[in-house]
Amino acid sequence: MASIVEVRGLTKRYGSLTALDDVSFSVPAGRIFGLIGRNGAGKTTLLKAILGLTSYQGSVRVFGLEASRDRAALMSEICFIADTGVLPRWLRVDHAIDYVQGVHPRFDRARAEAVLAGTAIPRRARIGELSKGMITQLHLALILAIDARLLVLDEPTLGLDLIYRRQFYDTLLSDYLDKERTILLTTHQVEEVENLLTDVLFVDRGRVVLDAAVEDLPRRFLQLEVAAGKREAANALKPFYSREVFGRPVMLFENQPREVLAELGEVRPPAIGDLFVAKLTAPEAAGDGQAVAPGEAA
Repeated sequence: MASIVEVRGLTKRYGSLTALDDVSFSVPAGRIFGLIGRNGAGKTTLLKAILGLTSYQGSVRVFGLEASRDRAALMSEICFIADTGVLPRWLRVDHAIDYVQGVHPRFDRARAEAVLAGTAIPRRARIGELSKGMITQLHLALILAIDARLLVLDEPTLGLDLIYRRQFYDTLLSDYLDKERTILLTTHQVEEVENLLTDVLFVDRGRVVLDAAVEDLPRRFLQLEVAAGKREAANALKPFYSREVFGRPVMLFENQPREVLAELGEVRPPAIGDLFVAKLTAPEAAGDGQAVAPGEAA
């Protein structure tokens, strides 16, 4: 499968702080790729490198172009929603649609109007009069109406209530299925998106912790709810993570045969959220602290 993003040996430093440390991965075409990490893990810095918004060491190629050198050419192929609203508060909704239509040759006004038809956004309202949820819906409508091959979303539902988050992802998924875009999504709210993702990249303290297709996770990782009297035998198989749930040990294993674990209790694939917590809090993942890059939340 062809990749549209190829990152190799990406390193980014802010003085003595290393925000990204020798990061390498690829984003296949036509996938929903989840970049998952805690606040300050390096997600936003990584996106800035992919979008050509910051300098870096290493190589970041998008559609075969080097992001830091060919940003102007890339912008016709990429759309981006940040975690903060960037639309001018004085601008009216209908004028925002007019403006994007005037400046972007690949903007489909009918598509934008179709997305907005499912919202309660008044067309003549100023953006400053809209709620945060409505502003996010408007931004999404404008972005989805541009025929770009890569959609980059940086914590797009941050601060929204549950209803707006559901509406956002429902609209996003519908558009993805219709047009087969590639979507690169960053979040630390794993449970919100795990049913959407086709691939995951876990990052922590600027390093890659896990890079895998979602369809491969059940073959690689298994969760065991240990039966009474089987704890010692389960520990002998060296789980990489263990916790107590209602007084019973629950352990996560990597590359252990299901039939072996099944003799010790109930076995199932872990949820992506549980796997994320396990990989970032396992003993080998522990560190002296978490670096926070400029522009990222602590």
